[in-house]
Amino acid sequence: MSEDKLLEQAAFSEKSFWDKLKHFAKAAGQDVVERALCLYYAAQKPDTPLWAKTVIYGALTYFISPIDAVPDITPVLGYSDDLGVLVSAVLTVAMYVTDEVKQQARDKVGSWFA
Repeated sequence: MSEDKLLEQAAFSEKSFWDKLKHFAKAAGQDVVERALCLYYAAQKPDTPLWAKTVIYGALTYFISPIDAVPDITPVLGYSDDLGVLVSAVLTVAMYVTDEVKQQARDKVGSWFA
């Protein structure tokens, strides 16, 4: 299966991902945003296999979805389910979340949360 087909089936949209981060980064918190970015950047690497990209795009699709187990507008707990999904995905594809990917995510988060 091609990566384009995978993205289509996962209903993942780069525009929706960046829009969610742009509008809700502060509300979601630095930890959630950094993990989402780690996954996103790992998926962009050509050596990340399709199975790992499937896990990544599934988690990122959940993150950008307006339908959540715990609605994002819920005070304090709103992004806890998103964090759980993102952490699980990061652990599953950990070998593809390289130091380079982590640094790229930290740099981006640093510019947003400075």
